[in-house]
Amino acid sequence: MATRTCAKFFLTLICNKVYCASGKDNGFGNSYVWAGSLESGIQIGTHHKKPVMVIIHKSWCKACKNLKPKFASSTEIQTLSKHFVMVNLIDDEEPEGNTYSPDGTYIPRILFVSPKGQVDHDIINEDGSSQHKFFYSRPEQIAKSMKKVIQKYKLEEFNA
Repeated sequence: MATRTCAKFFLTLICNKVYCASGKDNGFGNSYVWAGSLESGIQIGTHHKKPVMVIIHKSWCKACKNLKPKFASSTEIQTLSKHFVMVNLIDDEEPEGNTYSPDGTYIPRILFVSPKGQVDHDIINEDGSSQHKFFYSRPEQIAKSMKKVIQKYKLEEFNA
């Protein structure tokens, strides 16, 4: 509880510097600190040299609904999330164009953005489909990709 309160306090301080609002969890868990938008998340990430984790989902999607409680209750993802700016985009918040849909517009999609603000196409669900590289259905798959991002950008690693 104290950790979450401190994290929200620091996000508020960061947001005051880069003009963003704290985001909604949209069912993915209020234990995480969510950026208010994709733009503010990328701005925070580039300013603080942190990667951004972007979840794109829809309110009506069965796969999205199945993933939400698993994601929300994953202590491993919660621990790893401290190295990321977390963004979740629901329904009409999905960005247009193919930058955030490199291999299709299926949902849910989880993409990682480098600390320099570029979508990293190398971080995929290696345990998933070769046709839907950014589709994740289990927390273990997500945590595995998060660890790859941490290693790739040489961030301080948690022993999760």
